[in-house]
Amino acid sequence: MIARLAVSSLTLARGERTLFRDLSLTLNAGDAVALTGANGAGKTTLLRAIAGFVRPEAGEVTFCAVDGSELDPAEALGRHLHMLGHLEGLKGARTAREELTFQARWLGGNTIDEAVSVMGLMPLMDLEVRKLSAGQRRRLALARLIAAPRALWLLDEPLSPLDSRWRETAGAVMRRHLDGGGLIVAAVHDPLPIDTRSVVVGTSR
Repeated sequence: MIARLAVSSLTLARGERTLFRDLSLTLNAGDAVALTGANGAGKTTLLRAIAGFVRPEAGEVTFCAVDGSELDPAEALGRHLHMLGHLEGLKGARTAREELTFQARWLGGNTIDEAVSVMGLMPLMDLEVRKLSAGQRRRLALARLIAAPRALWLLDEPLSPLDSRWRETAGAVMRRHLDGGGLIVAAVHDPLPIDTRSVVVGTSR
């Protein structure tokens, strides 16, 4: 289980353009960081670099266990991390039940019952994903975080399609995750409904 995330002197680029240089941040169990900055500053790319999808130009990302030992990156990325992107990555032809069940099993979860209840998905479970609204799809995507618990959540604008009711619910889910020793790194424009430390991402760093 990831209990500490360290990003050290990271430099990231997109094509020929350097997004930022020498960015460092550290999270321990129970910490949440909100990545802020202008559109195109590199917030999403930073999340993808932490998740192992983007190779840094310089610097490194390390994950540590509760006892302080460094985790194997493949183990950490494959079994202890959730990445929820701006696009949910859901299969439109599947029903919500089929999609959430697949996601939970693929990610090592045992049951979807709690996730369905918390995110109010029961009336939607027999509908095809493509028939869901943007907010309903986001609730379905967030449900996988509950159905397959993992320590580190990387979230890209997680609340953007949600109305006030479901933003409050998502905030409660995040607080419970942090209270249980989880970690959250989220790219945001609007503040999250939880206590966070802000890190500004951009070329000025």
